[in-house]
Amino acid sequence: YLVGDTRSIIREAAKKSCFICYKMGASITCCQTGCDRSFHLPCAPNGQCVTQYFGAYRCFCWEHSPQQTLQPRPSQDNTCIICLDTVEDKISYKTMGCPACQDARFHRQCIQTLALHAGVSFRCPCCLNQEQFMKEMLTMGIRLTKRPPSWESDQEVGPSGQRHSHCDAAMCLCPEGREHMEANGSWQLRLCSSCAAEGTHRHCSSLGNSTSSWECNTC
Repeated sequence: YLVGDTRSIIREAAKKSCFICYKMGASITCCQTGCDRSFHLPCAPNGQCVTQYFGAYRCFCWEHSPQQTLQPRPSQDNTCIICLDTVEDKISYKTMGCPACQDARFHRQCIQTLALHAGVSFRCPCCLNQEQFMKEMLTMGIRLTKRPPSWESDQEVGPSGQRHSHCDAAMCLCPEGREHMEANGSWQLRLCSSCAAEGTHRHCSSLGNSTSSWECNTC
């Protein structure tokens, strides 16, 4: 965006109320034509909103989010294949499934955590399908990374000083782009204090200078 466009976006966001927390400054609007629901990125999980971390970085409110269409399960084992805790007996925002084997069920939070750790090796933990599975997970708002799996050795992962280096906000407001970062101020890049796999400019997530930590919406 040009500087003028950025200022316009900031002014417009300041006028919008988040339909989840009801506070002002909601910079994300549902991409569905005719829907005027706006929200803050950190509020998205609580409002069951889907943010697609690829292409145009589209966002949807709970009503217009993409839905999985899966066949009835061959088995009746209502447990998450990752954490082994109980899952809902139907597909929902919090309970997802594999489009390839149609049987694996898992919590959204569990599959998101697995995606960040598995990196380029991310696939269905049940049938091991990768292409169809990854496409579905991206569409449903799961954030993927191009890193080697976290369980590989440091030598395989890369230089020890390597760190996440771009803003992952659904709408990056930095005039210089997502890769730009400064040592201090609005365009200082803050990494998620839990996974360090996502980052945001202070200004893009409304973080004040006194905010010392930040967590991404997947953590």
